Amino acid sequence: MPEQLSSKLEELLKTAQGKEVSLDQLRAELRIEPGTKPWHSIRVLMHNLAERKVVKPSGRKDGIYKVIQQIKPIRVFGRERRPPVRLNFPTARDTGLELSFAEDIIFREGDMVLLSGQSNYGKTALCLNFCGENLDMWPNLMGNEYTSVEDEPMPRFLNRLDSMDWVEWIDDEGQERFTLLPVRADYAEHIIKDRLNIIDWVNLPGEYYMISPVMEAIKHESGRGITIIALQKNPGVEYGRGGNLTKDFADCELLLDKFGEGGEVLLTIGKVKEYRRPVTGRTFAYQVADGVKVMNFREVVKCLPCRGTGFTRSGQCEACDGKGKTNKDF
Repeated sequence: MPEQLSSKLEELLKTAQGKEVSLDQLRAELRIEPGTKPWHSIRVLMHNLAERKVVKPSGRKDGIYKVIQQIKPIRVFGRERRPPVRLNFPTARDTGLELSFAEDIIFREGDMVLLSGQSNYGKTALCLNFCGENLDMWPNLMGNEYTSVEDEPMPRFLNRLDSMDWVEWIDDEGQERFTLLPVRADYAEHIIKDRLNIIDWVNLPGEYYMISPVMEAIKHESGRGITIIALQKNPGVEYGRGGNLTKDFADCELLLDKFGEGGEVLLTIGKVKEYRRPVTGRTFAYQVADGVKVMNFREVVKCLPCRGTGFTRSGQCEACDGKGKTNKDF
């Protein structure tokens, strides 16, 4: 009986890997009667399984165990080396050129792009441009900016798609070349594996400390695909809501802020995990027309006369109009 009980117990635990189980739960599942020898033997068997690192006791002597997820070593050498993934960046509509820094950033399967931006300063414009430029990856769109509470496309979302008249949203058979999902929470559960997933934007009201596990779960579900997620950002800070935790699982981070008083966007390149030449810290400015069109894109650098403050002894800096940055001379 002990050997038979041991075999049944191990088979049952295989289905509970990564979860917690209790002795009472196991006894019920195995239909062990109180007062019988197996009723007491199962505690000894669980002790032996703990020695073999199949289970881990809670340490509280409460009969609760964590069933350890069994893993196997992964072979490293002799495997195929896959090339970088081509993620097309938005193009400036007045020049037709891709954003200039794009060629310097290397993307791999499973990477995550993080857009942390002030409210109303270009997150959705970039998300939709990434979607339109990468339709061959069959993007999956979800978040707070695209669908109403009645699970209908938002009018502003539809207007933006119409303004992107350079994009062929429909294929030759009349099918949409992207998927729109009315998802505003539990994003990882709705990721479509191995595709481009765009979440605009992740909202964790009052629970911003949870952003790291949320991003980890999203990244885990993406498989070989690329994920782009947008977060709200407070003015003047170098991270989205959630603090430095937002950077944990990002492979490329773009920060979006207000640039001056003319409605322009300041894009700062944050964390970049792999690159052809260093790009972190470079800044760019541009306008957004019709809610989606990137215009007048150029690199900007710290203004020397005011040392980036926007002010000199005589008042607002005339060289940069108080912006603290001027166009880079090439």
